[in-house]
Amino acid sequence: MTKIVLTGPESTGKSTLSQALAAHFGTLWVPEYARFYLKHLPRPYLPEDVLRIAEGQMQWEAVWEKYAQGLLFCDTDLLVPKIWMEHKYGYCDPWINTQISLRHYDLYLLCGIDMPWEDDPLREHPNEREALFEKYRSALDAMKARYVIIGGNGAERIDSAIEASRKIL
Repeated sequence: MTKIVLTGPESTGKSTLSQALAAHFGTLWVPEYARFYLKHLPRPYLPEDVLRIAEGQMQWEAVWEKYAQGLLFCDTDLLVPKIWMEHKYGYCDPWINTQISLRHYDLYLLCGIDMPWEDDPLREHPNEREALFEKYRSALDAMKARYVIIGGNGAERIDSAIEASRKIL
């Protein structure tokens, strides 16, 4: 199974790209569990909720992986809750770090911040995208992960993501 993760700060087109890539390659994509979880949470989230979100994302990925035909796009992975916890709370739960070290992805598509911010009640950091982007890049470098930065808007962004994905297939 080839797995490609879309990652990066909020409002960088990860979900749109995940869907477009899955449609282009005729496969499945794993949605972002955090959106589902937070929409149903009747209170402000806490650090333990971020951990539950990480667990839920892994569970969803395991389910979608059973039905994908050799290629799976993931609209996020555990790197997002890791950076989220570190940025918001100043630490990351050790379980998340352990799980990151145990998992393998063939490619990360790091979505650039060169597109306009889209307001959404679940998004929190419109003025911190540059700093968050650098945290993602640094984390991917530290992991020695294979990644490509995806930039541009609209079709240009999708075409870049398709090309980067095609190179590893």
